[in-house]
Amino acid sequence: MKVVIIGGTGLIGSKLAVALRSRGHTVVAAAPNTGVNTITGEGLAEALAGAQIVVDVANSPSFEDKPVLEFFQTSGTNLLAAEEAAGVEHHVALSVVGTERLQASGYFRAKLVQEKLIKASPVPYTIVHSTQFFEFMGSIAKSAEKGEAIHLSPALMQPIASDDVAAALADIALSAPLGGTIEIAGPKRVRMTVLVQRYLQHIGDPRPVVADPKEPYFGVELNDESLVPAEGARTGTIRFETWLAQQRKLQ
Repeated sequence: MKVVIIGGTGLIGSKLAVALRSRGHTVVAAAPNTGVNTITGEGLAEALAGAQIVVDVANSPSFEDKPVLEFFQTSGTNLLAAEEAAGVEHHVALSVVGTERLQASGYFRAKLVQEKLIKASPVPYTIVHSTQFFEFMGSIAKSAEKGEAIHLSPALMQPIASDDVAAALADIALSAPLGGTIEIAGPKRVRMTVLVQRYLQHIGDPRPVVADPKEPYFGVELNDESLVPAEGARTGTIRFETWLAQQRKLQ
């Protein structure tokens, strides 16, 4: 089958492309740097010609309220219209566990708009809600810097390795459309403060992580239900310690 990956040159998209090609499928890694732009429409019809499956893992270049809403609204509208015209049989979109619970954030409001566009489209779909990636621990720490310490909510999270995300997306994309949402997560729940402290120790950063339940996470105050999936989520197999060891080998 022909699969088009929107955002196909990024972290998840590139891993997904390898996984799908290894199973014998034709993959188009669609991104502005490969001549496909879902905002302007450039190259979109050509990329989708003959495609049975589209997987959208693209992300907004800005997380500011107005630009991120415009990105997901415009990209989603253009992409779904082009898919309908091309006769695409399965649209898969990567979103975030807890999106509907995190609406104090402009980013998550924009993701919810994206999901509503998908549900209103006639193109058969599956929405995949993922927890945070292990690869995001550095960004989470940076977002919470206050002087010589990192201030974070101690809320529970269940992060996942990007390799497990790509494997799940490959399986889901090649399955029948759900017409609904599936959640994926890592193998273990852990407090955000504990995980980020482990990450900082791994990279040799001596700063302490201070637990503050009132500290917002990208503008949202969290509780222990905010970032974790419901029962029945598909869980990955790669543990955080294993992932850290892999990063050490790559250095």
